[in-house]
Amino acid sequence: MVKYLFLSVFVCLSAFAQEAKPFARSHAGRTVYTYNFSQLEKRLQAKSDTVYVVNFWATWCAPCVKELPYFDRIGTEYKSQKVKVLLVSLDMNKQVESSLLPFLIRKNIRQEVIHLHEPDANAWIPKVNAQWSGALPATLIFTAADRKFYERSFTYEELEQEVKHFLK
Repeated sequence: MVKYLFLSVFVCLSAFAQEAKPFARSHAGRTVYTYNFSQLEKRLQAKSDTVYVVNFWATWCAPCVKELPYFDRIGTEYKSQKVKVLLVSLDMNKQVESSLLPFLIRKNIRQEVIHLHEPDANAWIPKVNAQWSGALPATLIFTAADRKFYERSFTYEELEQEVKHFLK
């Protein structure tokens, strides 16, 4: 009987943990949701006619910070053409309020930003792309029919060219 009770409690707790929702943190009107990888992975598998541009970055990564305005601009300029930009911050969990949110406000980043809190990078990085070394910046662009991964930084023109390729 005790075994069954323990098993029932474990199953209920496991189901609850899997159904957890992203955690929201806000500052000065800007909100960032913290996801674990299984929550993010659902978004990385979207199947629609939208072009998804997912950029993995961090506030401490100079090339990431340099290219971030290009992603913001692409998201704004191509919104009517079904392009969705998602900026995935890999900043440390304890720095969301002190660094990430103030950075987004200061730089006026308008695209959706989520914070990924998944300590075991070796477990989730190959699920994004098997060839990804883990270096930043990294970008995934995909539709239901096509998918391409880039472990590099972009100029605005290079990023726009890739997005246009996916819109064909």
